[in-house]
Amino acid sequence: MEAFSDGVIAILITIMVLGLAQPKGTDLNALLQLWPVFLCYVLSFTNLGIYWNNHHHLLQAARVVDGRVLWANLDLLFWLSLVPFGTAWMGENSFAPIPTAVYGVILLLAALAYYLLVRALISAPGQAPAIATALGSNRKGQVSPVIYAIAVPISLVAPWLAFALYVAVAVLWIVPDRRIERALAPMSQDQPEIDA
Repeated sequence: MEAFSDGVIAILITIMVLGLAQPKGTDLNALLQLWPVFLCYVLSFTNLGIYWNNHHHLLQAARVVDGRVLWANLDLLFWLSLVPFGTAWMGENSFAPIPTAVYGVILLLAALAYYLLVRALISAPGQAPAIATALGSNRKGQVSPVIYAIAVPISLVAPWLAFALYVAVAVLWIVPDRRIERALAPMSQDQPEIDA
């Protein structure tokens, strides 16, 4: 599951970079005209990187994966697969209200899917308690969808404010979540070293 998800996220990043249009000209002004597209790309690359990083850590803590977890993971990958579309539409239309709102809906549904994946992993029969212990109340996982849900209607009247809220969520998550690493550290110390 981890390798498949890594591959999907890598493909999504590749699709996004291939979607970047070349400037129509050779001077700096031609490049500057693409700033909305590039700004959207940077935010989306950051978001996909954040999902990849946290997904990787989450699966490192998991000991059991069942059918519910697989479907929850596919749900997350589905919404992440729409990020290149939302990125291109919002960027190419210079943060117009509807494309900015659609981008926010994609981020909202991806955040909810990640939350459901976490819940599915925690409740999988036979799961090690490390995930539940590490995540605790999971405030960031609860606050992020709320911020997105607030930003979506705002985007219809103030797209730049909504975009700032999308950036705020990314800033909230940009520092990798160390809770899982800390929870796994005692377990790794108890396991004997394997000679190479």
